[in-house]
Amino acid sequence: MSKRQIELVILCEDKQQQVFIRQFLTARGIPPQKMRFRAVPHGKQAGEQYVRQTFAQEVKTHRAEVTYRASIRLVAMLDADIYSIQQRLQHLDTELENVGQVKRQSDEKIAVFIPKRNIETWIHYLMGQEVDEATAYAKFNHESNCKPYIENLAQNICPVGLPLNAPPSLHHACDELKRIL
Repeated sequence: MSKRQIELVILCEDKQQQVFIRQFLTARGIPPQKMRFRAVPHGKQAGEQYVRQTFAQEVKTHRAEVTYRASIRLVAMLDADIYSIQQRLQHLDTELENVGQVKRQSDEKIAVFIPKRNIETWIHYLMGQEVDEATAYAKFNHESNCKPYIENLAQNICPVGLPLNAPPSLHHACDELKRIL
């Protein structure tokens, strides 16, 4: 299947995550017009809560659509914050159970990216800084400042494998990428 045929529905917590995912997938050859972002309603709820709760409904829709649109993919990104990646995945599984859905299956075209502590951890790492996944790194004044680092990740780093010192959550994300590409 050509990457040009892939259509993605993307859930994310905030603008920085949206810029990150859009730039990464574009650098991997997916046209931006094939990406549909489900934005967090302004002032309604926390971004993590929105992604977690919307994920279950989007999975249900995805499963219904995939039978006649095999090119559809679902991507969710939510910060781990103080939780582990496994705990965040369990939170999503619980939301699925709450709407009568089974857990995400290994053959489903559903990827979940969980930066620990937040997306800025990954960006600071990609900028060449030493990072740990417990520190909350500063947000950027302009979300788009990260684009060259993301392009490098998508084109040069993820395809050949991350260095051992890369954040474990970023290793997990590169593995998750195989689900949708």
